[in-house]
Amino acid sequence: MITRVRPAQLAEWFATHPAAAQPLVLDVREPWELQTASVRAQGFELKAIPMGEIPARLAELPKDQPIACLCHHGMRSMNVAAFLEQHGFEQLANISGGIDAWSHEVDPQVPRY
Repeated sequence: MITRVRPAQLAEWFATHPAAAQPLVLDVREPWELQTASVRAQGFELKAIPMGEIPARLAELPKDQPIACLCHHGMRSMNVAAFLEQHGFEQLANISGGIDAWSHEVDPQVPRY
């Protein structure tokens, strides 16, 4: 099941999914978007793989860690989370509102675009 979680609730969601390794935020935005605005990894691992590259790079993602998918507003990340679910990933969340909401709720230093 894919949980929808607001950026401000992310740490709480991670805490409900204890894992041996750190939880993962999977940023599925394009490289130019990462250059424009990015989150800082605090209490989680951060991995950037553009949405279009996910199928070819699926082996890079751990099935035993909770994964929260992030994009600009939450649509691409929801599609990626659904794809991961179809491929056996179980601990999934979509960060609703994406990095735009992150800027409002977690870190106003993150530029909006």
